[in-house]
Amino acid sequence: MERMQLSLNIILIAVLCSALSGVTAWFLSSNRSRKALDTAEQRCAQKEQETEFLQQRIQQQTVQIQGLTSDLQTSNSTRQHIEVQFGKVEVQRDEQVQRVHQSQELIKNLEQKLDALTSRHQSLQSEYAEVVARMEEREEYFQQQAQQLHTQKEAFSEQFKNLAQEILEVKSKDLQARTQESVSALMQPFKVSIDAFKKEVQDIHHRETSQQGELRKELQSLKELNQQITQEAHQLSVALKGQKKLQGNWGELVLENVLDRSGLQEGKDYKREVSFSTDDGRFRPDAIVYLPQGKHLVIDAKVSLNAYTRFVNAEDDIYRTQALRDHVNAFVARLDELSRKDYWSLPGLNTPEIVFMFVPIESAFVEALKADETLFQRALENNVLVATPTTLLTSLNIVRQLWRYEDQNKHTAVLAAKAETVFKKLNTFLKSFEELKKGLTKANDAYASAEAQLLSGRGNLVKQVSEFRKLAPAIKQELPEYFTEKAELELDLISYDNNLENTEN
Repeated sequence: MERMQLSLNIILIAVLCSALSGVTAWFLSSNRSRKALDTAEQRCAQKEQETEFLQQRIQQQTVQIQGLTSDLQTSNSTRQHIEVQFGKVEVQRDEQVQRVHQSQELIKNLEQKLDALTSRHQSLQSEYAEVVARMEEREEYFQQQAQQLHTQKEAFSEQFKNLAQEILEVKSKDLQARTQESVSALMQPFKVSIDAFKKEVQDIHHRETSQQGELRKELQSLKELNQQITQEAHQLSVALKGQKKLQGNWGELVLENVLDRSGLQEGKDYKREVSFSTDDGRFRPDAIVYLPQGKHLVIDAKVSLNAYTRFVNAEDDIYRTQALRDHVNAFVARLDELSRKDYWSLPGLNTPEIVFMFVPIESAFVEALKADETLFQRALENNVLVATPTTLLTSLNIVRQLWRYEDQNKHTAVLAAKAETVFKKLNTFLKSFEELKKGLTKANDAYASAEAQLLSGRGNLVKQVSEFRKLAPAIKQELPEYFTEKAELELDLISYDNNLENTEN
């Protein structure tokens, strides 16, 4: 439409140019106005320029039309490709609908397995009761230890009071002051040790009380987790319908979930997918659990469940029997493969010659064991322990308790070392106190001997000095009244004893 408009404009311009040419001829023939002719020529030139500009616009519009035509062809090709893809999507949708129907059938079969899981749950309840009984015994043992520590603390306190009471019974005030100063200097380190010992005992008692409460919570969590494992059996269809890689990832996810629920800390108590390089290649177990004293446990979760999936979905006995046989063979093959890996020989691992093979579905192991009763013994012969979520969780709880006992043993060792230090300091103090007592006894004996020389007997030194004063009146100073009175009293007692003897005779 626009192109037609441009053509009409060109024709109109041509007509105008012709008219102007006629007018120009008329003006030239009449020779009336040169100025009008010039103006007409200028207008004609301007119209010619506009004509050229319109031709350029026509060329540009032609190029744009060609581009739009190419885009239209590309859009048609894209539309055809989208129609093909839409057809494929419809086919995939039909396949998904079919898979949903198959999943519904699998759920019905899993519901039939619920009775077996319920029986297993009852067995776990019995194990739970046994664990509670063992924990109660452990709690009683901890209380006995706390009572012994309390008794020892009271004994130390009583000994300390007795020592202080003996110190307070010193007769001489001057000696008492010096003794008190010496005792304070000797007792200060001992008091510091006693305070530290008392604080350590209180800390241990507090930790034991806290741990007992945590044990009760963990037992309750174990009960709830067993119930949750039973419920999660209904979700197995999601993993069982996938490829082998998806099954492996699902098994590792269940393993990680069990590790997290066990109370162990990742990076501290266990690590996931640690890589080891040897001359035979690279090894990467799914999990390594750390034990006290630098030991480890290796867990592998890569077990194939394709045959078990076919067994669960089988609709006739022949196909089910063949699928179960394939499942047992796959189980045995995985046992042999793990046995050949020799994880215990890897550098940096201090693990016993055994590896845990984690089976995320407990019924998969139960069905295999029913089909081949020698399977468990064969696993032991291959240095492999088969673990389901329930049994592995129980084992990991035991590992966590081992770490707690290890920490308690460390604290007990520190406490024993401190007790030994306190005992040594007490022994040193008692020896020093004994030497101090001997020194005080010697000092008292020396004091009594010196006092006897001054005051005892008819010829005591105080009496003789007093007689000097009578013979020499120039001596004005007097002896202390205490000594003179005691010397006179001593003489009176001697005279009384002599008179008494004479009377008896």
